[in-house]
Amino acid sequence: MLVNTHHLNALAIKLCMTASYPLLKIIASLKFVVFAIFCSFASLVLANGKSANNQFLDLSLQELMNIKVVNVSSVSRHSQKLTEVASAVFVITQDDIRRSGATSIPDALRMAPGVQVERIGTDKWAVSIRGFNGFSADKVQVLIDGRSDYSPLIAGTLWAQQDTLMEDIERIEIIRGPAATVWGTNAVNGVINVITKNAASTQGALLTAGGGSFEHGFGSARYGGKINEDTPFRIYAKGFSRDNTVSLSGGNAHDQWHSVRGGFRLDHARGIDQFTLQGEGFFNATGNTTSQNYPISNPIQIGTQEGGYMRFRWDRVFSDQSSLMFQAAYDRNHFRLLPIMEYKAESVDIDFQHRFPLFDKHNLIWGGHYRANHNKVINTEIMQFNPQERTNHFFSGFIRDEVALIPKHLLFSLGTRVDHNDFTGLEIQPSTRLTWVPNSQNSVWIAISRAVRTPSRTEQDARVTYGNLTNLLGMSNLPVSIHGILQGINSFDSEKLLAYELGYRHQFSSRASIDIAGFVNDYSNLRDFSFGALALSSGLPQQLILPIFPNNKAAALTYGFEVAADWKPLEKWRLQGNYSYLNIHTSLSNELFRNFDPTSGGASKVNPQHQLSFRSNYDITEKLELNLWLRYTSNISFYNIPSYAAMDAKLIWKPMRNVELFAVGQNLLSGSHREFEADTLSSVSTLIPRGVYVGAQWRF
Repeated sequence: MLVNTHHLNALAIKLCMTASYPLLKIIASLKFVVFAIFCSFASLVLANGKSANNQFLDLSLQELMNIKVVNVSSVSRHSQKLTEVASAVFVITQDDIRRSGATSIPDALRMAPGVQVERIGTDKWAVSIRGFNGFSADKVQVLIDGRSDYSPLIAGTLWAQQDTLMEDIERIEIIRGPAATVWGTNAVNGVINVITKNAASTQGALLTAGGGSFEHGFGSARYGGKINEDTPFRIYAKGFSRDNTVSLSGGNAHDQWHSVRGGFRLDHARGIDQFTLQGEGFFNATGNTTSQNYPISNPIQIGTQEGGYMRFRWDRVFSDQSSLMFQAAYDRNHFRLLPIMEYKAESVDIDFQHRFPLFDKHNLIWGGHYRANHNKVINTEIMQFNPQERTNHFFSGFIRDEVALIPKHLLFSLGTRVDHNDFTGLEIQPSTRLTWVPNSQNSVWIAISRAVRTPSRTEQDARVTYGNLTNLLGMSNLPVSIHGILQGINSFDSEKLLAYELGYRHQFSSRASIDIAGFVNDYSNLRDFSFGALALSSGLPQQLILPIFPNNKAAALTYGFEVAADWKPLEKWRLQGNYSYLNIHTSLSNELFRNFDPTSGGASKVNPQHQLSFRSNYDITEKLELNLWLRYTSNISFYNIPSYAAMDAKLIWKPMRNVELFAVGQNLLSGSHREFEADTLSSVSTLIPRGVYVGAQWRF
């Protein structure tokens, strides 16, 4: 069945009109914008609705079997049909990962609309949702099986530490937009939840090995078995070695990455109870070359990262609408990259939730969360903390009511979360969402939410020596250089967001669908900075020292939209594409800092305005697959990075039932290109190289 291009064109025109002209009139006209978009969607739904009820009556048995009922669990903490979810959600499946050739979670995230993924070096990425990207993007909550990997020390996620066996990932659910009511503070711009397979789904043995130019060598092994019929388990291990990138001058960036990781999962079922025990440990050896602007005698460093976690979860399912969940997790890690930074951190997380029906139309879910994070920072010549050692406590409770105003057709949810943290005290984060499902083909949703980002220890306790700021300040003629000292302050407050979202999903047929989401985000209390008094250093060579203090005087307005389409023109051929548009306007108390802080004041110039992804998965024969992935990212003016296009290709051959041989080409359109800069670690600028690797996988 072919996609109705007339409907697509009409929808594109309406979306562009509503996403550009009215939104430029800022918040004052927001009600009109929402109403206009809602009306345009409604007219489209009604235009298509005349045949909706009979849509599936004409399908063959084979076509009916191909209809996917996609469920997600990250939006409301329980399984929901995607058509009923009042959030911008994208699901990356295991098959998507397998066909893409992605060797890391950040690389897989490039498939999702609205997600900015830029590689900084071999082991470093900048990953954000709907703007404010950076090495430690601080407005995205990252979870693995519901366990938070957000660091209250640096405010963000270190992606080199967040890895697992790629074959063990069942799916990755990406929520674009605030999810603070469900997941708490710091889930401001979105949530990334990596969900791994249960032990029963990974029985038998799996061996994978390969290597190539950039991916020098990799290997993994997994074995799944059963203690008894109710208790399956798996154990696994993986390791790899990845090459250095190249600096802009053509030299070695010395950022090679060697990693080993191993873990286990044990599941046990007893009646209506399900128990899970899961653990993992890892060790990374990484390199880094620091920019020459920083006062470091030897710019080349070799660092290590090591750590692991244990997770226990208990589920009691009374019915499809009633359940209990308890989860406890312990994490520890040790980061060392001298003379820049060294710290040890450990955390304990406890989660509880209860879901039950109330009367005929209400579905309530409530719960609580406690987190204790202890970290100890070893002071270096670049970064010092006062105090060096600190324990922070986080408490929260939430309640959410899902109301079926018209069962299966009109769904309303209202909820709030109350958090308490040691940095800013009490935070309240409510949200309200409405979904209209007129028929099996269409759904429209709208949401208004509030979310906050709490300060990190770095913003309150750290003293960080920055590089030479002479050129930034326009004082290049001075006889001495000016070096900045960022001094954290206890008065730094939470950043706040009020978000307005609207979305539409349409199923053209069993083989074609489209998902559209638009948003307006109003940020306040964003991080800004102020200058202290200049002082002359006591050491040699003499320098002027400029103190810099954070404050909450910045604000921002962002708006944009994302479109994701999925089409199977043939049984053997699947096409997937998405486009993202983002516009950011920031206001600062001092315009000089627009070029100083890319993650806040410079956000308008550090995030690509346009992103495009197009994937083609074609089964040439039953044993031969060809998968192509084309991406486009517009320029990032903050770092003078031009727009670029990249293409990956993966050829898979199955010579026998349980054996796969594959060849992967990455970044095939150019020899190398720039993607981003390390704003926090201040590494030298690098070029991401073209890469080719081959491998084999054996299941038995």
